Amino acid sequence: MFARLEEVERRFEELNSLMSDAGLIARRDEYLKVARERSSIEAVVETFRRYRKVTDELEQNRALVGDADLEIAGLARDEVLRLEAERAALEEKLKVLLLPKDPNDSRNIFLEIRAGTGGDEAALFARDLFRMYGRFAEKRRWKIEIASESWNDLGGLKEVIALIEGQDVYSHLKYERGVHRVQRVPTTEAQGRIHTSAVTVAVLPEADEIDVQIDAKDLDIQVFRSGGPGGQSVNTTDSAVRVVHLPTNTVVICQDEKSQHKNKAKALKVLRSRLLERKQEEQRQAIEADRRSQVGTGDRSERVRTYNFPQSRMTDHRIGLTLYKLAAIMDGDLDETITALRTYYQMEALKGTGEEKRGEMQPQRHRDTEEDTEKKTGGRKDAR
Repeated sequence: MFARLEEVERRFEELNSLMSDAGLIARRDEYLKVARERSSIEAVVETFRRYRKVTDELEQNRALVGDADLEIAGLARDEVLRLEAERAALEEKLKVLLLPKDPNDSRNIFLEIRAGTGGDEAALFARDLFRMYGRFAEKRRWKIEIASESWNDLGGLKEVIALIEGQDVYSHLKYERGVHRVQRVPTTEAQGRIHTSAVTVAVLPEADEIDVQIDAKDLDIQVFRSGGPGGQSVNTTDSAVRVVHLPTNTVVICQDEKSQHKNKAKALKVLRSRLLERKQEEQRQAIEADRRSQVGTGDRSERVRTYNFPQSRMTDHRIGLTLYKLAAIMDGDLDETITALRTYYQMEALKGTGEEKRGEMQPQRHRDTEEDTEKKTGGRKDAR
């Protein structure tokens, strides 16, 4: 491990030298690549240097434990205990930091939320989920820019695509992808029955132009008038843009801006990110055809989380985490959940169990089964 750490430190110094090269600074794309690589290993180098410093201090204090001056010897013993604990913690941290990095962790993302099963209630919950992520982003001072949105007559979101920009956005939100299930009494429910609806969340790393090259001849670009809730026309000019990538039949529609050129630019950004996700997923499937962990795939077909409003409960089914503070979570308090997810998958990677199926990896002590849910709700079955 330490040979690897020394190698990383040498690379860090090389990157520092490169970033001060005026010629590289003039080549923006190359400079961004170097800056991104340097940022990805900075924490490793800082932790390693602290580890070496603590080790040196530990050896110095061990030498003083046998000093003739009893007061000095006693102080040295106390320092040895403290430094041994700190060194052990730093060593564990270094093991985590040396795990293979997701190359997308430092990227911005396109967040895509779509109403699934459940009709109008699913669209209303999609709106609530988007607000939840929006509040979380605000607390971290990230920037959100809507690329496309589609509303229903009740004020629910049938679909929204938004660019979220900030520090390490993908590394924080990549575990949010999947099917999010809600259990609550809809506003349209006259008899007070609990309904279950679902919303899909996709998290796509923003692609740079150097990541995905798009040939103009592979694009079919159409313009039309923007529509609003209920289907009415919003703009009197053809400002909305539909872009079709012919080789993959990938369709992107952007109509949030009043300018056709701005909508086209946004649509191409979303398209690049979808094509990058598709490319990376194909590579993952070729290498790990049987692996289905949340870290490595973009699979959106299985339930990852349940939001139970009558019980004020949020359960993440992948790690068996249950929190009874749903109001705070829906207001953007996601730190505890995201930290638990990141820690869990880091520990699984350290244990070398990444090839196991997610269901086999889940801790049992906090999981709520469907039977548990029915017991807690007095035996009532949710209306589907």
